[in-house]
Amino acid sequence: MEDIFITITGLNHYLGMKPFKVGRKVRLVKDKENDFDSEAIRVELPYIDTIGYVANSTHTVYDGTLSAGRVYEKIAEKAVAQVMFITHSGVIAKVLSEDAEKTFGSETL
Repeated sequence: MEDIFITITGLNHYLGMKPFKVGRKVRLVKDKENDFDSEAIRVELPYIDTIGYVANSTHTVYDGTLSAGRVYEKIAEKAVAQVMFITHSGVIAKVLSEDAEKTFGSETL
């Protein structure tokens, strides 16, 4: 898989920036029940649940990252991403290989 970078947004609707740190792995889950966006991808942490969403608007997707709509068909139902950068209003993460899903949650948060 080519390198895929995403913007994680909507943080203020959940726990803000608190759950994020550079290097932390997060789970991406296709949110098929989302009434507002048919390509929504939830961002979760074990024991915390939803901490944001993959950005899917031209107003929230950072340059150099892909929107949820462009990533949706490139990932399985669940995937893992690793936080690379934290900005004042969002987070940039790199989508990891499918093998990362097998060990997600086994490392220390």
